[in-house]
Amino acid sequence: MAERSFVEEVKKLRLSAGEVFRGEGILAVTKALLESGVSYVAGYQGAPISHLMDVLADAQDILADQGIRFENSASEATAAATLAASVNYPLRGAVTFKATVGANVASDALANLASGGVTGGALVIVGEDYGEGSSIMQERSHAFAMKSQIWLLDPRPNLPSIVEAVKQGFKLSEASHTPVMLQLRIRACHVHGQFIAADNRRAAYSVQEAAENPRRDVSRIVLPPASFVHEQEKVKERWPAAVRFIEERGLNEFFADGADDIGIVVQGGSYNTLVRALERLGLADVYGNSRIPLYVMNVAYPVIDSEVVRFCEGKRAVLMVEEGQPNFIEQNIATILRQRGVTTALHGKDMLPVAGEYTAAELLQGARVFCERYGRLASQPAAPVPAPVRKVIPLIELPSEPAAPLADSVHARPPGFCTGCPERPIFSAMKLVERELGPHHVSADIGCHLFSILPPFHIGNTTMGYGLGGAGAAAMGAPRGKRAIAMMGDGGFWHNGLTSGVANAVFNQSDNLTIVVDNNYTSATGGQDILSSKAVNATRSTGHAIERAVRGVGVNWVRTIRRTYDVAGMRDALREALTTKEKGPKVLIAQSECMLNKQRREKPLVRKAIADGKRMVREKFGVDADTCTGDHSCIRLSGCPSLSIKTNPDPLRTDPVATVLESCVGCGNCGDVSHAAVLCPSFYKARIVSNPTGWDRLRERVRGAVIGWLQRGAARRREAYSF
Repeated sequence: MAERSFVEEVKKLRLSAGEVFRGEGILAVTKALLESGVSYVAGYQGAPISHLMDVLADAQDILADQGIRFENSASEATAAATLAASVNYPLRGAVTFKATVGANVASDALANLASGGVTGGALVIVGEDYGEGSSIMQERSHAFAMKSQIWLLDPRPNLPSIVEAVKQGFKLSEASHTPVMLQLRIRACHVHGQFIAADNRRAAYSVQEAAENPRRDVSRIVLPPASFVHEQEKVKERWPAAVRFIEERGLNEFFADGADDIGIVVQGGSYNTLVRALERLGLADVYGNSRIPLYVMNVAYPVIDSEVVRFCEGKRAVLMVEEGQPNFIEQNIATILRQRGVTTALHGKDMLPVAGEYTAAELLQGARVFCERYGRLASQPAAPVPAPVRKVIPLIELPSEPAAPLADSVHARPPGFCTGCPERPIFSAMKLVERELGPHHVSADIGCHLFSILPPFHIGNTTMGYGLGGAGAAAMGAPRGKRAIAMMGDGGFWHNGLTSGVANAVFNQSDNLTIVVDNNYTSATGGQDILSSKAVNATRSTGHAIERAVRGVGVNWVRTIRRTYDVAGMRDALREALTTKEKGPKVLIAQSECMLNKQRREKPLVRKAIADGKRMVREKFGVDADTCTGDHSCIRLSGCPSLSIKTNPDPLRTDPVATVLESCVGCGNCGDVSHAAVLCPSFYKARIVSNPTGWDRLRERVRGAVIGWLQRGAARRREAYSF
């Protein structure tokens, strides 16, 4: 169950030529694929490209109508290898995944694909996860494209440009027999707009035709001596063909050409932000018409020498706006200008931040410095840095003076587990075991469980990649002493953890413990189904137990905890796994459905049932303020967002007491933690009844009368003892 359904939106994918398509960037990409006559699509979900996989999953009937083969790939490497279908056949294929981690996983397949080249158009759509909205290490796809000589498109973030990039990407790939990478940044994926649709079209050559008429060309296989020839082909044939195509089709754009003797070169993905900065400086209007000449590189690689020289010749200076580090394009342009004898001054990282995302504020400052240097803006006197203020300054009010650091105005908000997350009690249990056995080395993994490295758990020493938790603990397999613990999610397990982690541990006779968090979905990427999902999926095979797979590769010590909220049970299972005399790898499978997905599925049903007058019961936990000691161990051991504090009702006690907020989903973790840790009896469970029956009302009145009678008696006794 994906976190968002596109069932209604995908209806727009049936629009015909001349109709106006309005929607999100991701949906526009899918429409462009349909209009391009694609034969097959595959991919692996991951921000910011997750929704493209969700759209494709919800549009399978439309894909089937066009004869398009679609697969949810097991990993990015699986997706990239799918493009092998375009090596010998004129099949247009597209794959998608998160970058740069996705490109890293897919690197072997992509390198082989780029070496041998393709016959049909091969498009790799990567979600460029760089900058302030990122969840991964700060790297870019640019280096990988250069390393394997895959052409890199970076279109302007508007729907017409994105759609055109998809269509031209296939044509560029076919013209140069080279795979093409289409880079979509976070904001491009989610930008909204419109474009004029064209008719969807079936592939000129289908997957079925290819399967029935197999072709074989040994020269396309990466095997000596062909592999040596491939390198020469890239430079002598494919590169010139790509340059000709890019020039003839005008994929890169010139704006306000010749309007001034200074200019700015910008990657397409940063165009919107740059134009906004120029508009703030009075150098562009609100419609984006710039007074400063712009060279927009919708193709970030290869750099087109002739276009660079054309733009720079006759100008005093040019500013290169290239986000991130290293500054590949700036170095390339510097070499071109030097070799051609062009004397234009080139600026870039000397006026803009060396690394990090180029936000509107950063580009505003960099463009101001450049334009002041060359007389397009009056120089402003340097102002002293103001004292920190407790105020967030909106971008629209951005002063010329340096603003106070954001950290002085806004509290840090690190990522954490959702309310009711079934992974939270796993780490509560680990902390309880830590009290008994001491700390263990914990190899973390990509996924929600990575939040355990932060307060209140402080668990996790390293993380090496998706599904690599087990491999990350491999070197810690000491023959005696403490066992290392490896974390792994069910998504990471099926991605590559089964072989690189569990099977590797079996083969090397590891004695470590691997905890597989099985919450029914690839929760961190948006709740997509996987092999072990319990949901019935009409187009995919689910219900394959992780325990069977683990035993199948040779693990003997396997335990499955069916309900992770049983903190005491989790604690006991962990203790056994870490102390048992049995040799060999241990695997503990901790199962409970992702609460976020469960709430997404059940809340609408509950609301509808209540609106229909049906009796509905939900559970919620609370804290008895009179009993609570104010110790707050419950908060420290669970960190649940629905647990907070409030003023102590007892005037003789100053410590605030714990309280449960309305966001509580009734998972019971707080109560189980308190019980397992032998904390306090202050937690209680309440049943909230909507649309109660007559019997419910009668029982409540009787209960209230009895409790009231007991309370009055207790009050009388206290009054008697007070004298």
